[in-house]
Amino acid sequence: MSLIPADIDQKNIPTHVAIIMDGNGRWAKKQGFLTRMRGHEIGVEALRNIATASAELGIKYLTVYAFSTENWNRPKAEVGALMQLLVSTLGKELDTLQKNEIRLNAIGRIEDLPGKCHSELLEVMEATKGNKQMTLTLALNYSAKSEIVSAVQTISDKVAAGELKSEEINDHVIDQHMFTAGIPDPDLLIRTSGEFRISNYLLWQIAYSELYFTPVLWPEFKKEDLYDAIRNYQTRERRFGKTSEQIQST
Repeated sequence: MSLIPADIDQKNIPTHVAIIMDGNGRWAKKQGFLTRMRGHEIGVEALRNIATASAELGIKYLTVYAFSTENWNRPKAEVGALMQLLVSTLGKELDTLQKNEIRLNAIGRIEDLPGKCHSELLEVMEATKGNKQMTLTLALNYSAKSEIVSAVQTISDKVAAGELKSEEINDHVIDQHMFTAGIPDPDLLIRTSGEFRISNYLLWQIAYSELYFTPVLWPEFKKEDLYDAIRNYQTRERRFGKTSEQIQST
C-alpha cells in the first residue's frame, strides 16, 4: 500500500471527485503512434492507478467521463475499437475492483451501448455491488443536457399524473431524477490535457464544485498529479454563497 504524502490533510479529502479524462489521442500522436487507440489503452492503465489511489486517499466517489453521446460521431473504426476495449477492460479489471473494495457504477444511456458492452458492464456492476470502499462511476453514452431533459420529462409526467405538484419541485426533487440520484455532488472536478471546458459533463451537479485544470495528458496523469489536485483543493475556501467571515465563524 502506498503512503499518502504527509502534507495532505486527511481530514479534508473531497468526498466526490469527478474527472474529465482528456488527451488520449493527443498523447498517442505525441508518442508517434499511427492510431489514437494506444492512447486509450494507456488511458485505461491511468484510470486503474487513479482509482486505486483515490480509494487509498479515502475518496468515496470517483466519477469519470468515459464516453459521451457526442463521441459516437468519431470515426467508426475508433468507436468500434473503444467498445471492444471497454468489454475487455471490464473483465480484466474485476480483480482490481474486488481487491480494493470498489463498486462499479454507470450513468448515461447505457442501454444503448452495444449488446456485449452492456451485458459485461451489468455483470461487473452486479459482481461489485457489495463493495464499500469507493464507488467508481463510469459516465458512458452520457450527456449532461440529455440527463437534464430526461429529468424534466419524468418530473413533468409525474405532475401530469397527479403524483407531484409543480410547487413541490425543488433542488432535491430534481436531484432524485438525475442519473446520479443517491450520489453526492462532486466536491472537485479535474480536467486533464490543458483544455478549459466542461464538455457537457455533470452540468447540474457541479454548481458548487471546485474546478482544477491541468496540462497533463490523461495517459500521463499519475497519482502524484492526483495528489497535486487534492493539495490545490485543500487551499480553497468553499463558501457556497456565504462570506468568508461566516465560514470562519462556523
